[in-house]
Amino acid sequence: MPLPAPRVLLALLAVYLIWGSTYLAMRWTIEGLPALFSAGFRYLVAGSLLFLLLRWRHHDLPTRRQWCHAGLVGVLLLLGGNGAVAVAMSLGVNSALSATVVAITPLCATVFAGFWGYRAGRLEWLGLLLGLAGVWLLAQGQGLSGSPAGLALLIFAALSWSFGSMWGKRLDQPGVWMACAVQMLVGGLALLLTSLLAGEHWRLPDSVASVWALAYLIFIGALVGFSSYVYLLATVRPALATSYAYVNPLVAVLLGVWLGGEQVDRHELAGLVVIVAGVVLVCWPRKDPTKVG
Repeated sequence: MPLPAPRVLLALLAVYLIWGSTYLAMRWTIEGLPALFSAGFRYLVAGSLLFLLLRWRHHDLPTRRQWCHAGLVGVLLLLGGNGAVAVAMSLGVNSALSATVVAITPLCATVFAGFWGYRAGRLEWLGLLLGLAGVWLLAQGQGLSGSPAGLALLIFAALSWSFGSMWGKRLDQPGVWMACAVQMLVGGLALLLTSLLAGEHWRLPDSVASVWALAYLIFIGALVGFSSYVYLLATVRPALATSYAYVNPLVAVLLGVWLGGEQVDRHELAGLVVIVAGVVLVCWPRKDPTKVG
């Protein structure tokens, strides 16, 4: 069976490593800025930069229908997904555990993809269920037991992100890169509007760490990471496109312990081992890599 194309491998590497590091960057950002405001500002700036670059390179403007469809996907992914994660972290859930709970995304995505005719293979299902078992082990640890609201928000984030990802494959959207720009623009605006409605106090970052973390999230996490994810959604099967969620926890835990002073207990470590094992089965090549739509 052939290996994935070089572009696919680079995109997978980007979402595996970059998005694993964004959880710690998000924690540092919300230490100096409101959660929803920082997420909205991040994606609005990144989406604007990408949109201007595409127009400078003479990419066609999306139709009104494409604006609506891509914008709706952006709201599900960025407000429902990223926004819920940011709020959960503001409630005290650390970056490592946030990344690990969101590891249920591939399982949710595979279930939602089934609504539109996708059929996962046996090894794929085994790997997905193995990853879910790892999340259950994590929930037995001390880090999540004290924050049921945070856990509920993280599960909601995984559901919203995975549903938006799979539904978006059926909608009339512009080309990959323009769709990415529109999703970030509309999703960023939705996050800022929700921030206003929630009564968040907009302000400048009050620490140098928040400034650098926000810049990293804009230029690396959003422009490189999110663009890579949108490309994968249009290119590979759902479980592989969302398999980053099984690798991100390992990266997030290592960085959280090393740079963020976070701690994990034995249940959480056991959950990480099981989750990482699941990604091997999820990413195993298939003879007939059926895609949605």
